[in-house]
Amino acid sequence: MLRFLTAGESHGPSLVTIVEGMPAGIPLNIEFINARLARRQGGYGRGERMAIEKDEVEILSGVRGGFTLGSPIALRIANRDWANWREIMSPAPGAKEDRRVTRPRPGHADLPGGIKYAQGDLRNVLERASARETAARVAAGAIAIAFLECLGVELATHVVRIGPVQVKREIPFDEALGATASPVYCADEEASRSMLEAIDEAREKGDTLGGIFEILVRGLPPGLGSHVHWDRRLDGRLAQALMSIPAIKGVEIGEGFALAAKRGSEAHDEIGFTPGKGFFHYSNRAGGLEGGITNGEILIVRAAMKPIPTLRQPLRSVDWITKEEVVAAVERSDVCAVPAAAVVGEAMVAWVLACAYLEKFGGDHLEEIKKRVKEYWDYVRNL
Repeated sequence: MLRFLTAGESHGPSLVTIVEGMPAGIPLNIEFINARLARRQGGYGRGERMAIEKDEVEILSGVRGGFTLGSPIALRIANRDWANWREIMSPAPGAKEDRRVTRPRPGHADLPGGIKYAQGDLRNVLERASARETAARVAAGAIAIAFLECLGVELATHVVRIGPVQVKREIPFDEALGATASPVYCADEEASRSMLEAIDEAREKGDTLGGIFEILVRGLPPGLGSHVHWDRRLDGRLAQALMSIPAIKGVEIGEGFALAAKRGSEAHDEIGFTPGKGFFHYSNRAGGLEGGITNGEILIVRAAMKPIPTLRQPLRSVDWITKEEVVAAVERSDVCAVPAAAVVGEAMVAWVLACAYLEKFGGDHLEEIKKRVKEYWDYVRNL
């Protein structure tokens, strides 16, 4: 069983990730993980916190000589801002309450979390609910990506919408690979320029913007996932993983919501067959998944992120203690974090796919798994 856990608060000493069940023999180094952490911190529209932090991982266990050992992998990412919050976020009795939060922010976990966990200071909720936690997920996802790359799987992630600006054409896989050259991780140059302008306009107005990112995965065999139980359907698992990212409010696979407006004759992908290649589809409206199972085409997944709810011109709220009408609390925040969310989304998709590979092929060492995957591809191509 492959799983990971994260721990840590936004302004605590560090974020911690523990990965369990990753096979032995996977090439892994710190630079590979740090490159993805840097991408998560990048993207036009990020806030002041990213100027403070420079996320770098420390591998505490599970890796030796640049290869995974098959034992639990422990990762640590230090929070540089901890130095400024040491007395406030101290785990010891008597921690200072200088930055107490009693004005819940609409759209955040502040109010429901305060009610659920009976907190007098809503900071006890927002510190863990913060998207800062996603740095720990990206670290775990980097290991999953390293595993998938060894199996011939490629991921390309790019932004297709920020606020009112949307890419108006389909972006091929190879073009999407170069999206990180854009300040907003958008592969379309014209749309990228308009997205920058939209972010600047929102910043001037003290507002925020959301958007949509797309993840493409090439090299998956047909047969990952299953139709036999609701919780084994790969599309459902991908949706859950992406929806667990803070501020993600919608997920679609392939043409997704657009299919609802089409007739059945226009919505599905006709099937062909070539000797030596096997079955294929003439189109990919399904986004590489049919019946909860990969069908051998490129996987296409999109996620919609709402505008960040921390606003410099805050919305109305009610004080947690006095019940008086107030304006919501203001924490340091981004104007737009869609590019960063895309990196987190890539990590989560990679994690789900790594789990699906191990469920289907098993194995404790990379070479064992690669042999089984090759045998399966031979079977698929020679049906």
